[in-house]
Amino acid sequence: MTMGDSNLRKPTNFGTGPLSRRRSWCCSFAVPPASPDTLSISSRNHIPAKSQQQRPKPVPCSPQSSKSALNIVNRIDPRRILSPGRVSPIDSDPTVTTMQETETETTHEEDDVVVVDSPPNLRSESFRAPKIEVTVSGSGSGSGSSEGYDARLSLKGRNGGVLVLELSSEVLAANSDVFAGLIAEDKKCSSSSSSLGLKNTCRIEVCDVENLGVFRETVELMFEESNGILKRFMKMGVYRAIDVLEVAAGIKFSRAVLSCLKYLEAVPWTEDEEEKLRRLLGIYNFDAAAISEILARFHSNETENSQDSLSKKLVWSITSCSDVNPRNELKSLVKGLLCKSSVYEKEQPEINKEDIYRAGKCCVDSLGKLFEEGSSSCSSKKEKPLIESISREVENINWLLEIMIDREIAEEFVEIWGKQRRLVEMHERVSPMVRYEVSRVTGAIFMAMGKRRVQCGGEARAGLVEAWFKPMLVDFGWLQRCKKGLDMREVEEGMGQTLLTLPVKQQYQVFMEWFRWFSKHGTECPNLSKAFQIWWRRSFLRGVESSTCR
Repeated sequence: MTMGDSNLRKPTNFGTGPLSRRRSWCCSFAVPPASPDTLSISSRNHIPAKSQQQRPKPVPCSPQSSKSALNIVNRIDPRRILSPGRVSPIDSDPTVTTMQETETETTHEEDDVVVVDSPPNLRSESFRAPKIEVTVSGSGSGSGSSEGYDARLSLKGRNGGVLVLELSSEVLAANSDVFAGLIAEDKKCSSSSSSLGLKNTCRIEVCDVENLGVFRETVELMFEESNGILKRFMKMGVYRAIDVLEVAAGIKFSRAVLSCLKYLEAVPWTEDEEEKLRRLLGIYNFDAAAISEILARFHSNETENSQDSLSKKLVWSITSCSDVNPRNELKSLVKGLLCKSSVYEKEQPEINKEDIYRAGKCCVDSLGKLFEEGSSSCSSKKEKPLIESISREVENINWLLEIMIDREIAEEFVEIWGKQRRLVEMHERVSPMVRYEVSRVTGAIFMAMGKRRVQCGGEARAGLVEAWFKPMLVDFGWLQRCKKGLDMREVEEGMGQTLLTLPVKQQYQVFMEWFRWFSKHGTECPNLSKAFQIWWRRSFLRGVESSTCR
């Protein structure tokens, strides 16, 4: 091998000592930079040389432990990323041996080192209480517990994992009544015991902990002042604070409980946070004076603010509102609150049926007065305000009808609507631009009956068809041009299905009237051809078959 070759590449023999080329590195540790290539070569070249020397026991995580090239490999090895299909050049037997030696040395000095939080993916963690400064000597004193830490709290998670907290028994006993009793009992049992000259350590074990992190945060609050506890709650937020409140209430940590209740009373909550807090208040018996302001945000003791009276006020306020935009917004809001499928319904009492019907009857009476005004007035100046007033009352009726249908209490309203003979008589004398609005109510009823959402008696169905079928034929063209939320296909289907529920004799009269009207007006009339065919088969074809069988 020539001199030039030796300068280009490093020798690969394993039996030689340190190379002269290592002297060119400018580093206090006399080790090349920690790259994968230099680490692997360095480990191969210097294993024999290192094995001949007596190595001092390194302190974990101290600068002395990084003087060995093998130790550097050990520290980097878990984080190396290997290419697919390749084997790490540092995975060798000497490396494994050195790792085992390092672990053995670290085990002997474990009691002398302050334990810090381990990564989240580990199943076992250790923690020493904050706010207490402990000086640990490098040589190690052999003491099992450092000064100030005379209690070891072991937490075992419900889903696995262990958290060990080294704490002061005096702080635990002063803040938690539960821990105070456990510590006093433990001291009675081990007052005269002492092992290997070590201080007696109070050992407390808590099993089936739902959240180890929350329990640890709660214990850390014991080392805070009252103002500090409140600031910690402000940083962690409402949802986490409720979790800490549950733990603090369980171990009877009164300072944390009072501070948390004070914080929760001063901040707004989301719906999830409100439900969580409501559940917690039902489990634990908190001081009545401490939670009085929080409970005041849940309910009121005044009977006049019951749901029935409140719903009545809301309904009447909306039906008497004259501004279109806010009325539509409030309708959507109140309908979402009163409907059975509402997310806000949580064991609420049934809405008062009489209040809804009273509001609907008032709207129908107001609509009749407006029709009288429209049929007797010949002035075109009042036509636009009249149309707006009639449209508003029709929208109110349809809105109340939707609530009735959802609550399954609309059957009686169908009967009331079928008895409006006076309104039907005035329908013929009012302008088509005004009267078609009334047929929107009839169309909504037909749609609900066709979808089987309203089950009325035969008399109510017959009265509805007898009173409002002809006005529907007259206004259908206007409804097609001004739908205002109506699905005309569903209206036609609902009309046909409703007619087929009548007695055959009444069906004959209604279908013949529709046939004559459809032949004159065509598309300006609802298309009931499908229902007409069904009626024809039932009345004649199947009738002949049944008579033949007889």
